[in-house]
Amino acid sequence: MIELVLESRCIKCNICVSACPTNVFDKVPNAPPKIARQSDCQTCFICELYCPVDALYVAPQVDESVTVDEKTLIESGLLGSYREKIGWGAGRIPAGHREKSAYLFGRLVNQS
Repeated sequence: MIELVLESRCIKCNICVSACPTNVFDKVPNAPPKIARQSDCQTCFICELYCPVDALYVAPQVDESVTVDEKTLIESGLLGSYREKIGWGAGRIPAGHREKSAYLFGRLVNQS
């Protein structure tokens, strides 16, 4: 569930507002978006994926809110970790480029 918009990182681009399929966020003039309908969050991580500055935290708990704070999230290294694993963002390697099953499958097929 969406838990936090980090004001210290947010660039107020509102991409998360546009990307969210369940309309969880509200735009706020000259401020970071507001989590207005947290209970509508489907924990799809789309907002987190599209945030260009890793300013959002979506907790994996779907049915309950968890308490998080900005300092702890920054220190934990969780911010942007999902985008990094998927390979989204400048300087990151797309997950499909790291995935090797097609290569292994091809080798198995050629052995028969």
